Amino acid sequence: MAEEGSEKISVKTKSGKEIGYDETTGRFYETGREGEECAPTEGEYCAVDQSTGKLIQLTIEEKERIFLDSLQSYYASGRQLLSDAEFDLLKEDLQWNGSQMVVMNRKEVRFLSAVQAYLKGQPMISDEEYNTLKAELREEGSKFAVSREPVCYIDTGVCKATFTRDAFRSNLLYLPVGALLTIVWLGLGYELIEPIIRLNPILLILLGSYPIYKGTVKITEDYVFQDFKVAYGPCPACGAENRIYFGDILFVEGFKDVADIKCKNCKTEFKVQRNTLRASTLPKA
Repeated sequence: MAEEGSEKISVKTKSGKEIGYDETTGRFYETGREGEECAPTEGEYCAVDQSTGKLIQLTIEEKERIFLDSLQSYYASGRQLLSDAEFDLLKEDLQWNGSQMVVMNRKEVRFLSAVQAYLKGQPMISDEEYNTLKAELREEGSKFAVSREPVCYIDTGVCKATFTRDAFRSNLLYLPVGALLTIVWLGLGYELIEPIIRLNPILLILLGSYPIYKGTVKITEDYVFQDFKVAYGPCPACGAENRIYFGDILFVEGFKDVADIKCKNCKTEFKVQRNTLRASTLPKA
């Protein structure tokens, strides 16, 4: 257990194996100590505070971090941070809460298997295939191929982090044109169709949904927001959330392959790569 004032907190899993959490790095680690058993609510993964003996109800983010660290530790070094029963309980808990962390696609399974096979001295794919696979997973935002937490390197002074594509705000960019075309369609429908046959407005919108959709995509991507990509992520230096827009707006040039931005919190300047969404500060002189 960490001393008072330390940034490390020790908690214990159901089997008595102690897991430590470092608030500085935001990662879990195994301490190997034993302790009293925990009595969690049925079906819920929990931990016990070693200093008080009280049950700790972890957040979904903390459970996801334990799950990811357990997988990476097992596939990278063969070490089990959790017993099979604990891992199954944690996975079931995350599934019940709708976490996407427990759902792996074929690429992610192949990537983790390739890592494990390589460490055993029996590589299953070539270095070129491995690099290509890892690059594809990074592009897709897979949590198994890249760490999104800011990491700083003492030798160079460079801090790095990974941004995430903002699908919600990307979809919002289609809203103005979509709303305008819907109004135009309803206006034309009432002017041209209403005198001939009376239609319910909802039916009229359904009839025009496809041309409205196609027109919205065409006008938005070709004339309003050209070649756009919206992303968000932590500042590599302080961890504050920042957002970035790649592409042009109404033919006014914006960021292309690399974006140079300044953190809104600590004012640190850093670069973000469009293809990988990797953010890094400038090397210290």
